[in-house]
Amino acid sequence: MAAGMRRRVEAISGRPLPHGILGGCTNVDDVTDEHELLGVEWLALGCCLVNVWNDPCVGTDESPGPTPQKEFCRPAVEHADPITVYAGAECSAMGWSYAEARAHAEAALELGQQEAVELGFWTNYLAMTAQDLTPAAGPVNIAQGVAALEGCLAESYGGVGVLHVPAGAAALLGCCNLVHRDPGGGAPTTLAGNCVVIGAGYSTANTGPGGIPAADGTAWLYITGPVVVRRGPAMTIPDRPGPSVNIRNNDRRVLVERTYVVATTCTVCAINVSTCPS
Repeated sequence: MAAGMRRRVEAISGRPLPHGILGGCTNVDDVTDEHELLGVEWLALGCCLVNVWNDPCVGTDESPGPTPQKEFCRPAVEHADPITVYAGAECSAMGWSYAEARAHAEAALELGQQEAVELGFWTNYLAMTAQDLTPAAGPVNIAQGVAALEGCLAESYGGVGVLHVPAGAAALLGCCNLVHRDPGGGAPTTLAGNCVVIGAGYSTANTGPGGIPAADGTAWLYITGPVVVRRGPAMTIPDRPGPSVNIRNNDRRVLVERTYVVATTCTVCAINVSTCPS
């Protein structure tokens, strides 16, 4: 059948991966103060260790000597910077109305924004902040990797955190029953109770600390404290038909963008794991 005889139908719609960074592992808040979209800062909470007091006068008849001192911790100032993601639609103005172009760009942003936020967070924060736990011998299997990351988080934070896993390595989590899902449809969690974000944008990046790409047959995993996502409204540019047309070539362009601020706290640890069966 000739191409000109084809019938135009509705586009095939999609939906973002359900366990990405905008899924059940994170708190996603629509901001009411637009200044928060410029970046935020706060005093870290829960990053200071809680110590055990051993009374020197208990259990001994000897002089305890100098009175021991209890330790105090000064909270660190933490911050998070904005990540702006966008989708642009372009076509000839002869066959595409402004409403159609706008709807196309808005639908593209709705489907792809999670992946873009993951890519921005991984590239700009995780890979630039993490402590590398990879042993000198090289990548470990994924069970060893998850164990090392959860140990790192437990020793420095002690609360429930988030394990960040590229979508391309997610299937391996089932090999050793490392991750489980609530039968009610909740977010996946590890046996230790940490929530698991499985990110398409993480697969796109797959870089280690310092932004070094993963070698073939390996993937990077990260772990953090809890994650809070602040989100601004989606902005359509231009907001009316006239300026969307380039009079030089009669093409119509519509852009939709949105700003996110992704924040986490305390420790960021990373490890390189093998994605090949041993």
